[in-house]
Amino acid sequence: MKNRPPATPDGRYFALRGRLWRCSNPLLAPEERQRLTRELMLARNAKGRAMRAGDQVAREAARRQVDAAKHALGERGPVWWTDGAPDWNRHMARNTPYAAWFAALPELS
Repeated sequence: MKNRPPATPDGRYFALRGRLWRCSNPLLAPEERQRLTRELMLARNAKGRAMRAGDQVAREAARRQVDAAKHALGERGPVWWTDGAPDWNRHMARNTPYAAWFAALPELS
């Protein structure tokens, strides 16, 4: 199993190459998360096939499917937490309130 990127202490994001990415909504039922993740992977595969085939129409359809799955998982769109904290998705960790947490992480080789 691959090592997972480090998650912020509040579980809202993971850090990859210095950037924060929103985690899936932890309140989703396991079966629902598994179904949506499967849909996401199928859509990503369809996008790759369309790109390799040079099929722009299929590529755009697959991109919409990826986006829909990510919204359903809570990784895009409205945040899934309810405390009013802002969304730092796609921001560089060093430029967010998570900067100290990120700076304290061990170097990943």
